[in-house]
Amino acid sequence: MQTNSTFSVIFFTRKPRGFSNEFSIYARITVDGKRAEISLKRSVLVNHWDINKGRGRGNTTKVKFLNAYLDEVYNQILDCHKQLFEEGIMVSANSIKARFLGEDDNRKTLRELIEYHNTNMITVLKFGTMKNYYTTEKYLYKFLSKILKREDIYLKQLNYRFICDFEQYLRNYKNSKMENVLANNGVMKHLERFQKMINLACKLEWLIKNPFQQFQLKFDKYDRQYLSERELQLIEDTCFNQERLEKVKNCFLFSCYTGLSFIDLKELTTNQITIGIDNNYWIFTKREKTNEVVKIPILPKAQQIIDKYKEGFDGVKLEKLLPLCSNQKANSYLKEIVQFCGINKYITFHVARHTFATTVMLSNGVPIETVSKLLGHTKLSTTQIYARVVETKISEDIGNLLERFKKKEESKSA
Repeated sequence: MQTNSTFSVIFFTRKPRGFSNEFSIYARITVDGKRAEISLKRSVLVNHWDINKGRGRGNTTKVKFLNAYLDEVYNQILDCHKQLFEEGIMVSANSIKARFLGEDDNRKTLRELIEYHNTNMITVLKFGTMKNYYTTEKYLYKFLSKILKREDIYLKQLNYRFICDFEQYLRNYKNSKMENVLANNGVMKHLERFQKMINLACKLEWLIKNPFQQFQLKFDKYDRQYLSERELQLIEDTCFNQERLEKVKNCFLFSCYTGLSFIDLKELTTNQITIGIDNNYWIFTKREKTNEVVKIPILPKAQQIIDKYKEGFDGVKLEKLLPLCSNQKANSYLKEIVQFCGINKYITFHVARHTFATTVMLSNGVPIETVSKLLGHTKLSTTQIYARVVETKISEDIGNLLERFKKKEESKSA
């Protein structure tokens, strides 16, 4: 912190280019002999300027307004000097100028933060994740414009009320058909992404106090859909005359027996099938979402599906392992498939991943640690979201327990 520096502020004029009888007015800040000049975007007639006083000369209304403005600028510059001094920031002519013009970190805005975050994260986060951040950005800008009636806001103006008001805006947001767009968890996801941007601002020291400090994200917990063993078998046993439905059915079943997500399956190529440690075929790939390496033994039912598509049309070998359409179309076709099979559940392609974790793996006694590895999770707690102990497994485990009790009783009476 500086304690023995010289500091002064003066106003002066400068003749603009070309012929003019008015001079432009500037403020000059000097700290320890080093200067910084600020154009005040004001002008004054040559004979209406007092060089010695650095103010307008005369008693006209225009001159009085000009001098009042210059006094206000002078006080603001003094206040900027005081702020920097109290904050322990190096006081210089340029730092005072930056604070006055709102160009230092203390005057960073929400738009600047969003732009900085998205520019830097675009090379770190996946496209799908960035798309979600762009949607959150859209809602923030709409909130600023429609509710706060402004285009931007300083970060230091963000507070607990801003977050609460933004939450209510999201909850009440309606589309062109006057329908609510976001459920509770959708609102929480937008607030979670906003919170991550605010955390970045705190790390960059653009914010001293985090407005999310007292705010708690509250997600609703839902049981994730999965297919039972009977439902899975029902889909397997159903054949479709329409090729599009048959292809999606096979791809969906392949995901049920490998745990691969839609994007990981879509990008899967033939050269990612290799011989594993047990001399059987394995899938060696990386998760698109987390870049985590995944090694999955190919179960017999999954191998049967691979064999169906080993050769492409006209005997040309396909580079992609399976003929998978877009996610939107796949989900649309899955609705037709489950409806035809008489399954009364809302099924998307991601349900296959839940089915793999629950029905195929955990229900058949595979430890959750192994399931976590096969799913490519970095934390066991993530797998526990997918995993659920189904009734058949509970019944089997209790049966084994009763059998052990029976053997103990028999050994005692013997």
